[in-house]
This record gives sequence, structure tokens and C-alpha cells, in this order.
Amino acid sequence: MDSNAIEQLIRAGLPNAQVKVSSDDNVHFEAVVTSLAFAGKNPLQRHRLVYATLGELLGGEIHALSIQAKLPETPENN
Repeated sequence: MDSNAIEQLIRAGLPNAQVKVSSDDNVHFEAVVTSLAFAGKNPLQRHRLVYATLGELLGGEIHALSIQAKLPETPENN
């Protein structure tokens, strides 16, 4: 599993999201996900949305995933 594959999975599960995934070892990953799908959701709900896009890969091929789940910067969201 690599960063690009994870980015594609997250984008497939959260259409129109901006996604950036990085990793130094292809086991521990950091994701920054920006999506309007996060509107009205608390941080745990946002993370669960991202986790759902990866399914059984979490805890397997993806040993650890750090997530920043953000709303797009717009005047309404500031």
C-alpha cells in the first residue's frame, strides 16, 4: 500500500474531497482531507467517514493513519 493508493480510495469514498496522504515507510500514514461532507460533523464523525473509505485495510496494510479532516476554507466556515 502506498500514499497514492490511499488517496484514491479516500477520493472514491468522499467525492470532491481534496486529499493529501504522505508516509515515510508505507505503513504509517498521514492524511489531510478537506471536504464539504464534514459540514455539521464533529471530529470523531469526520474521522469515521475517512475510515469508512478504507475498510479492512486499516489495521492491516495500513498500520496507522493520522487524519486531519477539515472543511474547505470559505467565508461561511471561518
